[in-house]
Amino acid sequence: MILNKSNYNKLFEKWLLTSIILILIMVIVGGLTRITESGLSITNWELFKGVFPPVTQNQWDEYFALYKLIPQYKLINNSITLSEFKVIFYWEYFHRLLGRIIGLFYLLPLLFFTFKNVIKKEYIKHFYLIFFIICFQGFIGWYMVESGLTNLVSVSHYRLALHLIIAFIITSIIYWNYLNIKNETEVS
Repeated sequence: MILNKSNYNKLFEKWLLTSIILILIMVIVGGLTRITESGLSITNWELFKGVFPPVTQNQWDEYFALYKLIPQYKLINNSITLSEFKVIFYWEYFHRLLGRIIGLFYLLPLLFFTFKNVIKKEYIKHFYLIFFIICFQGFIGWYMVESGLTNLVSVSHYRLALHLIIAFIITSIIYWNYLNIKNETEVS
Protein backbone atom coordinates (compact mmCIF):
# COMPACT_ATOMS: atom_id res chain seq x y z
CA MET A 1 0.00 0.00 0.00
CA ILE A 2 1.25 3.42 -0.96
CA LEU A 3 -1.47 5.40 0.80
CA ASN A 4 -2.27 5.54 4.49
CA LYS A 5 -5.88 6.59 4.03
CA SER A 6 -8.05 4.75 1.51
CA ASN A 7 -10.71 7.50 1.52
CA TYR A 8 -8.25 9.61 -0.55
CA ASN A 9 -7.60 6.93 -3.21
CA LYS A 10 -9.94 8.38 -5.86
CA LEU A 11 -8.70 11.93 -5.31
CA PHE A 12 -5.11 10.75 -5.45
CA GLU A 13 -5.78 8.81 -8.67
CA LYS A 14 -7.43 11.84 -10.27
CA TRP A 15 -4.48 14.04 -9.28
CA LEU A 16 -1.99 11.66 -10.90
CA LEU A 17 -4.10 11.13 -14.01
CA THR A 18 -4.65 14.87 -14.48
CA SER A 19 -0.91 15.44 -14.05
CA ILE A 20 -0.26 12.95 -16.85
CA ILE A 21 -2.81 14.64 -19.12
CA LEU A 22 -1.30 18.07 -18.43
CA ILE A 23 2.19 16.79 -19.26
CA LEU A 24 0.97 15.21 -22.51
CA ILE A 25 -0.70 18.51 -23.45
CA MET A 26 2.61 20.19 -22.64
CA VAL A 27 4.44 17.83 -25.01
CA ILE A 28 1.97 18.75 -27.77
CA VAL A 29 2.31 22.49 -27.08
CA GLY A 30 6.10 22.05 -26.98
CA GLY A 31 5.97 20.29 -30.35
CA LEU A 32 3.91 23.09 -31.83
CA THR A 33 6.30 25.62 -30.34
CA ARG A 34 9.13 23.78 -32.06
CA ILE A 35 7.30 23.48 -35.40
CA THR A 36 6.46 27.21 -35.40
CA GLU A 37 10.08 28.00 -34.45
CA SER A 38 8.78 30.06 -31.55
CA GLY A 39 11.00 28.68 -28.79
CA LEU A 40 13.64 31.39 -29.03
CA SER A 41 11.22 34.32 -28.97
CA ILE A 42 11.65 34.83 -25.22
CA THR A 43 15.37 35.31 -24.68
CA ASN A 44 15.35 35.44 -20.86
CA TRP A 45 14.37 32.76 -18.38
CA GLU A 46 12.18 35.07 -16.25
CA LEU A 47 11.06 32.48 -13.73
CA PHE A 48 8.81 34.90 -11.84
CA LYS A 49 8.62 38.02 -13.99
CA GLY A 50 7.52 35.98 -17.01
CA VAL A 51 4.25 34.86 -15.43
CA PHE A 52 2.42 37.70 -17.16
CA PRO A 53 2.90 38.58 -20.83
CA PRO A 54 3.81 42.09 -21.93
CA VAL A 55 0.86 44.48 -21.90
CA THR A 56 2.30 47.87 -22.79
CA GLN A 57 3.87 48.93 -26.05
CA ASN A 58 7.10 49.61 -24.15
CA GLN A 59 7.23 46.05 -22.84
CA TRP A 60 6.58 44.61 -26.30
CA ASP A 61 9.31 46.80 -27.75
CA GLU A 62 11.75 45.54 -25.10
CA TYR A 63 11.03 41.87 -25.83
CA PHE A 64 11.23 42.46 -29.57
CA ALA A 65 14.52 44.34 -29.20
CA LEU A 66 15.99 41.40 -27.26
CA TYR A 67 14.81 38.99 -29.94
CA LYS A 68 16.49 41.14 -32.61
CA LEU A 69 19.86 40.42 -30.95
CA ILE A 70 19.84 36.66 -31.56
CA PRO A 71 20.97 34.81 -34.72
CA GLN A 72 17.48 33.48 -35.50
CA TYR A 73 16.24 37.02 -36.04
CA LYS A 74 19.36 38.24 -37.82
CA LEU A 75 19.62 35.29 -40.24
CA ILE A 76 16.03 34.13 -40.73
CA ASN A 77 13.37 36.45 -39.32
CA ASN A 78 14.88 39.88 -39.89
CA SER A 79 11.81 41.08 -41.76
CA ILE A 80 9.13 40.11 -39.23
CA THR A 81 6.97 42.81 -37.73
CA LEU A 82 6.04 43.26 -34.10
CA SER A 83 2.65 41.69 -34.83
CA GLU A 84 4.32 38.60 -36.29
CA PHE A 85 6.70 38.50 -33.33
CA LYS A 86 3.73 38.47 -30.95
CA VAL A 87 2.49 35.23 -32.55
CA ILE A 88 5.73 33.36 -31.95
CA PHE A 89 6.11 35.01 -28.55
CA TYR A 90 2.73 33.68 -27.38
CA TRP A 91 3.55 30.09 -28.42
CA GLU A 92 6.63 30.14 -26.20
CA TYR A 93 4.83 32.09 -23.47
CA PHE A 94 2.01 29.53 -23.25
CA HIS A 95 4.53 26.70 -23.24
CA ARG A 96 6.32 28.26 -20.25
CA LEU A 97 3.05 29.16 -18.54
CA LEU A 98 1.83 25.59 -18.86
CA GLY A 99 5.11 24.44 -17.29
CA ARG A 100 4.44 26.67 -14.30
CA ILE A 101 0.86 25.40 -14.06
CA ILE A 102 2.06 21.79 -14.11
CA GLY A 103 4.59 22.51 -11.37
CA LEU A 104 1.96 24.14 -9.15
CA PHE A 105 -0.69 21.56 -9.99
CA TYR A 106 1.68 18.84 -8.91
CA LEU A 107 3.12 20.58 -5.84
CA LEU A 108 -0.02 21.94 -4.16
CA PRO A 109 -1.89 18.60 -3.94
CA LEU A 110 1.37 16.91 -2.93
CA LEU A 111 1.68 19.32 -0.02
CA PHE A 112 -1.97 18.69 0.87
CA PHE A 113 -1.48 14.91 0.78
CA THR A 114 1.69 15.29 2.84
CA PHE A 115 -0.03 17.49 5.42
CA LYS A 116 -2.95 15.05 5.67
CA ASN A 117 -0.49 12.13 6.00
CA VAL A 118 -2.11 10.35 3.05
CA ILE A 119 1.10 8.98 1.54
CA LYS A 120 3.10 6.44 3.51
CA LYS A 121 6.52 7.64 4.64
CA GLU A 122 8.44 5.14 2.54
CA TYR A 123 6.71 6.44 -0.63
CA ILE A 124 6.60 10.18 0.04
CA LYS A 125 10.15 10.66 -1.22
CA HIS A 126 9.15 9.18 -4.60
CA PHE A 127 6.51 11.84 -5.09
CA TYR A 128 8.85 14.66 -4.06
CA LEU A 129 11.48 13.22 -6.41
CA ILE A 130 8.93 13.55 -9.23
CA PHE A 131 8.46 17.19 -8.27
CA PHE A 132 12.22 17.70 -8.32
CA ILE A 133 12.37 16.16 -11.81
CA ILE A 134 9.54 18.48 -12.93
CA CYS A 135 11.58 21.47 -11.69
CA PHE A 136 14.69 20.07 -13.33
CA GLN A 137 12.71 19.80 -16.56
CA GLY A 138 12.14 23.57 -16.42
CA PHE A 139 15.88 24.10 -16.06
CA ILE A 140 16.56 21.75 -19.00
CA GLY A 141 14.03 23.71 -21.04
CA TRP A 142 15.97 26.88 -20.41
CA TYR A 143 19.27 25.09 -21.06
CA MET A 144 17.82 24.02 -24.40
CA VAL A 145 16.61 27.53 -25.33
CA GLU A 146 19.91 29.02 -24.26
CA SER A 147 21.68 26.88 -26.87
CA GLY A 148 19.96 28.79 -29.67
CA LEU A 149 20.60 32.31 -28.44
CA THR A 150 24.26 32.75 -29.36
CA ASN A 151 25.49 30.90 -32.44
CA LEU A 152 22.57 28.84 -33.73
CA VAL A 153 19.28 29.75 -35.38
CA SER A 154 17.51 26.93 -33.50
CA VAL A 155 18.05 24.97 -30.31
CA SER A 156 20.48 22.09 -29.93
CA HIS A 157 18.84 18.87 -31.09
CA TYR A 158 20.56 16.98 -28.28
CA ARG A 159 19.13 19.31 -25.66
CA LEU A 160 15.73 19.16 -27.34
CA ALA A 161 15.83 15.35 -27.24
CA LEU A 162 16.85 15.44 -23.57
CA HIS A 163 13.95 17.81 -22.82
CA LEU A 164 11.48 15.45 -24.51
CA ILE A 165 12.97 12.32 -22.90
CA ILE A 166 12.65 13.85 -19.44
CA ALA A 167 8.98 14.66 -20.17
CA PHE A 168 8.41 11.00 -21.04
CA ILE A 169 10.28 9.88 -17.92
CA ILE A 170 8.11 12.11 -15.73
CA THR A 171 4.96 10.82 -17.43
CA SER A 172 6.10 7.21 -17.05
CA ILE A 173 6.90 7.55 -13.35
CA ILE A 174 3.57 9.24 -12.60
CA TYR A 175 1.71 6.63 -14.66
CA TRP A 176 3.51 3.81 -12.86
CA ASN A 177 2.40 5.28 -9.51
CA TYR A 178 -1.13 5.78 -10.86
CA LEU A 179 -1.31 2.10 -11.84
CA ASN A 180 -0.01 1.03 -8.42
CA ILE A 181 -2.69 3.08 -6.66
CA LYS A 182 -5.38 1.87 -9.07
CA ASN A 183 -4.37 -1.77 -8.57
CA GLU A 184 -4.36 -1.37 -4.79
CA THR A 185 -7.85 0.13 -4.93
CA GLU A 186 -9.18 -2.75 -7.02
CA VAL A 187 -7.58 -5.39 -4.76
CA SER A 188 -8.95 -3.98 -1.50
